[in-house]
Amino acid sequence: MFLTEKQQDMLAGKYGEAVAYSMKIQVGMGRIFNATRMVVPGRVHVAMGGCMADYWFANKMLNLGGKCVISPTTNPSMDFCYLNKHLAKIPDDWEDIVRKTNDAYTKLGATMTLSCTPYLQQNVPAFGEILAFSESSATPYVNSVYGARSNRESSQSALCAAITGLVPEYGLLLEENRKAEILVEVQADLNDDFDYQLLGWSYPLKYNGPEIPVFSGIEKRPNPEGFMNFGAQLNTSGAVAMYHIEGITPEAPDLKTALNGKEPKSRVVITNKDFDDVKNKICGEPGKIDFALFGCPHWSLSQIADVCKILNGRKFVVDVWILTSFMTKELAARMGYQKIINEAGGHILADTCVDEPCWWPYYGKTGVSDSPKCMYYDTMRDMKFKLRSLKDSIEAAIAGEVKR
Repeated sequence: MFLTEKQQDMLAGKYGEAVAYSMKIQVGMGRIFNATRMVVPGRVHVAMGGCMADYWFANKMLNLGGKCVISPTTNPSMDFCYLNKHLAKIPDDWEDIVRKTNDAYTKLGATMTLSCTPYLQQNVPAFGEILAFSESSATPYVNSVYGARSNRESSQSALCAAITGLVPEYGLLLEENRKAEILVEVQADLNDDFDYQLLGWSYPLKYNGPEIPVFSGIEKRPNPEGFMNFGAQLNTSGAVAMYHIEGITPEAPDLKTALNGKEPKSRVVITNKDFDDVKNKICGEPGKIDFALFGCPHWSLSQIADVCKILNGRKFVVDVWILTSFMTKELAARMGYQKIINEAGGHILADTCVDEPCWWPYYGKTGVSDSPKCMYYDTMRDMKFKLRSLKDSIEAAIAGEVKR
């Protein structure tokens, strides 16, 4: 792996211990993946959270004198002030870890967006831009929808990239590795954003390999929420860091281009039956619910607006939590959406992830959500879920039960 003279000096410690430590990690990763050089990313996103591992690494970098030369946006953890007031008192040791982690990242020079959807606001890349993004919904979105270039970074390797201003060039940073090898013919109906959740969950069940897929048969461009849901589930049910949609995503104007003129290694067909199979497997039967949890990934302003339209003056009969970025929450307040949802008995919560222990009051209970990813995380915490579309989930929260 070739290193410039300056990069060798960085590795040797001439630019400080934190830079040397980060370079050691990055050079090691580069050698594992046969990178030939380091390149400069334009943007970084770190999937930090309120846990001991994130605090340990960030604090280590801070104690070594680290400072980000590229200010990364950051993932959510928990807004314990709001949760303490409206859900339950967060144990002091949890609060302490969140405070210390956020403080360490702030001192390192991170941009504390505390959201898992930086690609929708604040950290939006351009086509072809080199990135170092961690976060399971962010990587497929920036690679596929924008045509930017990022590998599936960990929170630690992304922070190293922010500190060094470099990333090893391998994998999806290289043109030849961004071509599709699997052709997926979509014969299922895609009527709303929830269908993209089902499509994203269905594909890895039929082909669970590392190759990049190209989807054909999708005639209408998904909205940002459809893209967000699709990529999040592809990277939860499977491990798809990039996909193409024929005639829609920027690197797939046609199948020939997407496949680099080659025959696909495998062909997959996804039908309405596959959607029905997924629903039977993960969506759950009708029945009573105790709460509703949304925002995995963080919801957009458009999704919050949809809730207000569906409510139409009605009230929730169970606890309703909508997770989003603090920027979207501020816009929701300005637009009057927060008032409508609060008056209905619901909450808009910023800076918080569904994959945090703050949801312990709902352990052993049954909720409704529109997100299989939310179900995947919180089932491990003994929270049961019935999955439905956004509209049907809100209706369930109004009725206190999933009726169909």
